[in-house]
Amino acid sequence: MTSRQADNDRRKQISIRGIAPVENVATIKKSFNRHLHYTLVKDRNVATPRDYYFSLAFTVRDHLVSRWIRTQQYYYEIDPKRVYYLSLEFYMGRTLSNTMVNLGIQSSCDEAMYQLGLDIEELEEIEQDAGLGNGGLGRLAACFLDSMATLGLAAYGYGIRYDYGIFTQKIDNGWQVEEPDDWLRYGNPWEKSRPEYCLPVNFFGRVQNVNGKDKWVDTQVLFAMPYDTPIPGYGNNTVNTLRLWSCKAPNQFNLHFFNNGEYINAVCDRNYAENISRVLYPNDNMFEGKELRLKQEYFLCAASLQDIIRRFKSSTFGQSNPVRTSFESFADKVAIQLNDTHPSLAIPELMRILVDIENVTWDKAWDIVTRTCAYTNHTVLPEALERWPVHLLEHVLPRHLAILYEINARFLKEVSKRWPGDHDRLGRMSLVEEGAEKKINMANVCIVGSKAVNGVAAIHSDIIKKTTFKDFYEMFPKKFQNKTNGITPRRWLLLCNPGLADVIAEKIGENWVVSLSELKRLTASSKEEMFLHNIMKVKQENKMKLAQYIQEKYRVKVNPGSMFDIQVKRIHEYKRQLMNCLHVIVLYNKIKRNPQAPYVPRTVMIGGKAAPGYHTAKMIIKLINNVGRTINNDPIVGDRLKLVFLENYRVSLAEKIIPAADLSEQISLAGTEASGTGNMKFMLNGALTIGTLDGANVEMMEEMGRENIFIFGMTVEQVEELFRKGYNPRQYYESDEDLKQALDQINSGYFSPDEPGLFSELYHGLLNNDRFALCADFRSYVDCQAQVSDLYKDPMNWAVKAAMNIATSGKFSSDRTIAEYAKDIWGIEPSAVKLPNPADKGSAKED
Repeated sequence: MTSRQADNDRRKQISIRGIAPVENVATIKKSFNRHLHYTLVKDRNVATPRDYYFSLAFTVRDHLVSRWIRTQQYYYEIDPKRVYYLSLEFYMGRTLSNTMVNLGIQSSCDEAMYQLGLDIEELEEIEQDAGLGNGGLGRLAACFLDSMATLGLAAYGYGIRYDYGIFTQKIDNGWQVEEPDDWLRYGNPWEKSRPEYCLPVNFFGRVQNVNGKDKWVDTQVLFAMPYDTPIPGYGNNTVNTLRLWSCKAPNQFNLHFFNNGEYINAVCDRNYAENISRVLYPNDNMFEGKELRLKQEYFLCAASLQDIIRRFKSSTFGQSNPVRTSFESFADKVAIQLNDTHPSLAIPELMRILVDIENVTWDKAWDIVTRTCAYTNHTVLPEALERWPVHLLEHVLPRHLAILYEINARFLKEVSKRWPGDHDRLGRMSLVEEGAEKKINMANVCIVGSKAVNGVAAIHSDIIKKTTFKDFYEMFPKKFQNKTNGITPRRWLLLCNPGLADVIAEKIGENWVVSLSELKRLTASSKEEMFLHNIMKVKQENKMKLAQYIQEKYRVKVNPGSMFDIQVKRIHEYKRQLMNCLHVIVLYNKIKRNPQAPYVPRTVMIGGKAAPGYHTAKMIIKLINNVGRTINNDPIVGDRLKLVFLENYRVSLAEKIIPAADLSEQISLAGTEASGTGNMKFMLNGALTIGTLDGANVEMMEEMGRENIFIFGMTVEQVEELFRKGYNPRQYYESDEDLKQALDQINSGYFSPDEPGLFSELYHGLLNNDRFALCADFRSYVDCQAQVSDLYKDPMNWAVKAAMNIATSGKFSSDRTIAEYAKDIWGIEPSAVKLPNPADKGSAKED
């Protein structure tokens, strides 16, 4: 490999991690060459860049494995209460860089590769993102795993090993085109298959009464094969496990097909059965009641609970036979966290195992379940709440439907005792929703079957108590909590923005990496000229790198001196990327009207994926691309305004974008975004935020002060009042010249001259059914953006506010979030024990 960076740039990147010890470098080089030799002997004589990447990955993995084994041995020795985080999504991104950072070997690896004539950054770029998630929910799960390991919790993640993750987004003539994400094409050096723990999972069948007890019989059996990925904590030698399940068909073929000589049909039958773990469902915040999705959710729950119970019974290391035969202590040794309603079937499945298999009485089993499970709610959008049709459950999981009916009957008796004669309340709180199609409300199942229910931001938790789950809050007020989301500072500052990490470390030391609240000490330096100069110098360097990437990737030349105005998240109407696009059109029209006037140069970047079946979101992507094509090729505009759609937004791209942002767009309608975590990442990296009082924006404002954030738009109460009175978006359209001109241009074909009516449905949709009040908030948004431009003209004042954003972002560490879950929900404490490095002699010690 060639194209080495300057030596001083390379060393600056690793300075916070110290100088690489010579012996470590020599060891890494030796291990790297051994793995490379094996690869070349096995396959060919000439190494490719991918060979170099895999050799480095295997070298780093060598450092992981001994720590991984030692951690699991330690857990078996002390037998702590274990936490199990069940999530249908884990948006992990790349593993190599994060692992080197957490193990403290990045400087040694960097130096070793340099001495071998290789560029470690080029090797890191070869790794495929593990995109096993749609967006925030899956990325949050990944941050939580990092924090649980860093805090020394005995924690395990459980998910599905999808053959294909979130689709690869291509932009073809402005349109989103989905391509499969074949992330396992070249193998995954970070996983370990565990066929010895392969478990059966049942579907279909019927319920039969045997000796007075209901049993699930005549089922179709599939198998769940576990693949384990190590999750290292930062600097504590703790390595936890993420176990992902892959669906495997039984070894036997369908004899019916064989008896008829239909070999091909027999093979196809096996392949169909294994579709359960074939692909991640690409819809987030949009529930689809399809059989495959139901199977995926149950597959995760059934396999994970069997594994959890096996580990509970065999709690002493080296014991092949169960050492626990009673479930009396189950809730004292096991905590199960349900990440949204996707794993909600864990509640009836645990009841089935306890009652049908372990012969626990119903009342005792229900007591165990309700002391073990806890539920995190992630959305208040009605279309995102899961409601499974009864006929589908009856077909796929008949025993679980019977259990849910029994849970519901007993629960409604309690409601009737509390509110006798209140039939409306009974209907609202029932797990079974009556109507044209009878459905099971899975959020209600989670609330009834959990010890705790939490929202993910203070405003979101208030909303679910006051509206979404009001009846349940009145019945179980102590169940409801708030756990504001957080992000891991290891990936989202130390790894992705090493320049800023160095500036911070020079000022306050390095303890902030594991105690982000330490950043508060930067407040005293927020007006020091040299400190401000250093953070803005790093920002400019990051902007120049991103500008170069954009030019190479999208053939658009952007001005690194312009304001980088960035909105990256899933494309959805409630996130209001369309409002951002309309503001760009307003800016464009101003420049066209008066080209001689001075303007603050602005580069607007919008990125994100639309669910394949979400037509409106895909039309918004097309509009953004068409508007960008018009503006970016207009010589009158020049480099004063650019609009770029960032194709195939993913974790590794976010790591390039976020450190370079000047302005973060968090502009959802108040009351629709549960929390958001992108807002926290931008804040931590010194971007200013323009946003509504929605999600975690509210708490960000409380931390930094209103003078350091740009707030616009209606409050939750004002939104409710607007729609209560009867919202007419045409009134806003008629009274706002900028909005009217921009919408008329969209409708008339100004940005689609070859297809004049292409965007008419967006125009009519806003004026006739503006569900997320874009028109009502638009003037406030435009005026607030003018304030942003005015401040950007004053670099020193902008830098002060950027510094305050960094200094006050300590609350939004996922370490703090997980510590709160541990204390308030799981009933455990973070561990200060630093396990010994297996390469050294000694025992575990407390720092």
